[in-house]
Amino acid sequence: MARVRLSVAERREELLRAAIEQIEARGAAAVRIADVAAALGVSNALVLYHFSTKEKLVAAAFARAAEDDLAHLRGLLGRRTTALRRLRAAVRWYAPTGQAKGWRLWIEGWAVSLREPALREVARDLDRAWKAALAEVIAEGVTAGEFGCPDPAATALRLTALLDGLAVQLTSYGGTVSRVRAQEWVEEALARELGTPVEPARATGEDEPR
Repeated sequence: MARVRLSVAERREELLRAAIEQIEARGAAAVRIADVAAALGVSNALVLYHFSTKEKLVAAAFARAAEDDLAHLRGLLGRRTTALRRLRAAVRWYAPTGQAKGWRLWIEGWAVSLREPALREVARDLDRAWKAALAEVIAEGVTAGEFGCPDPAATALRLTALLDGLAVQLTSYGGTVSRVRAQEWVEEALARELGTPVEPARATGEDEPR
């Protein structure tokens, strides 16, 4: 059966999705242009037409996956409820014990970005966006009098540093810490930062109600 002709944007999206799957399966360092092409039944030349190098393809795929997670995070933070409920929902989802699916890709991206300036720039910009989104809702909670926090940006940095570190432990070094204990640490850290009571850890991936 002949392949359906796709627009440039549609083809690029198809290639990025295939690249994300291949990076998750093989690792960013090991994945090849040929792997992405073979997954879709297209030529290497077609992949290179849209992404002139493997490095540019990997950086674009990483950005695409991370932006999907960032959009979901912003959706949680934009709910019509208290800042504290929004923040708890976001942190529980973003935690490595939650439903965020990008942790393996993030860790791959961090590793490769040490050697690839283009990917390092993408990762840095996305990391800043995550922290800024959390800091914004923390500041809203302070303004509304829901909790106290003298430096929302610093709190967002500490929280994401904890979550990133736990993600490495749970994803790369299975058995170092249990998922239940990691979830408890996240709840304790959030309560400590905001001066609020510790909420019992919920079932993995459960969001706060709208």
